[in-house]
Amino acid sequence: MFATSEEAELAFYDALERADLARLMQIWSDEEEIVCVHPGGLRLVGLHAVKEAWQEILSNGGLHIRPSSTVVLHSMMSATHTLVEQVTVQGTDAPEVAYCYATNVYHKGPTGWRLVMHHASAAPSEAGRHDVHDAPGLLH
Repeated sequence: MFATSEEAELAFYDALERADLARLMQIWSDEEEIVCVHPGGLRLVGLHAVKEAWQEILSNGGLHIRPSSTVVLHSMMSATHTLVEQVTVQGTDAPEVAYCYATNVYHKGPTGWRLVMHHASAAPSEAGRHDVHDAPGLLH
């Protein structure tokens, strides 16, 4: 289905933007042990629980999420993406922006890369701009 984990991730955020539950669930692995944690929410385990939660969230329309500051850790059969999500919601008077840290884990199977875990949590407004990175090693 997806040749790379990056393609799967683009499709994930596109499906959220379009409120396309069917497409969203095609991105998730069909394994029963998938996991999803929304900011401030309970841990959801299994296809049914994950689908029900997304169905409720998307019933209000698409989500306007701009992923950024992505760090990808690859191995042969899995990839972990950590990123900052900039989420825009309609406030009382004007759009409001919130930030989340997200971790998306993808596994490579016979049909390509599929999502097996999404975990998002609230982040400060300066998320991504002031991340702490290891200093490069000194050369002697």
